[in-house]
Amino acid sequence: MNFEYTGRHIVVTPAIRAHVEEHFGKIDHLFPNSTTARAHVVIDVIKNRHNAEILLHWRDHTLTAKDTDADMYHALTRCIAKIEKQAVKLKKKIIERKQSATPLSQLTPEPPPADALAADAEMSARQPRIIAARRYAVKPMTPEEAAMTLAEDSNQFVVFHDSDTSRLSVLYKRKDGNFGLIQP
Repeated sequence: MNFEYTGRHIVVTPAIRAHVEEHFGKIDHLFPNSTTARAHVVIDVIKNRHNAEILLHWRDHTLTAKDTDADMYHALTRCIAKIEKQAVKLKKKIIERKQSATPLSQLTPEPPPADALAADAEMSARQPRIIAARRYAVKPMTPEEAAMTLAEDSNQFVVFHDSDTSRLSVLYKRKDGNFGLIQP
């Protein structure tokens, strides 16, 4: 585990570093492959208050803890205890997610029975139905205005009355990110 120390109004002594690294050594088993874990320890002194803050980055997770005490070592110890609680909770969550997941053997589709194949062939022989989805307001605008409208909207197309040619037109989003224009 990599440690980074920041001291505000205080010098981070080797004793403080040893204290933090010793306590993190006790919870190091919670972070497998701990070479990816980074801990940032921020120590601050304001009047008689010693503030300790620990930010622990592990994989895609960030664990944070803050504590204030009259003694710096107590504040650091309590911060590390908070980090340990968060790490245990995170590990339980990860393990539970893995154990409750559906095995891949259950996700593979079973081959359909022969009578289902015959029913599918019969369904494909029918003509497709036309289903009216919704009505669109056709507004007069130029293709450039339609492109701006389509860029701002989540729809895949816009139907508009081209004010230049007085014709009905359709502007649609293409898979390559450009727009296509259909004019009858």
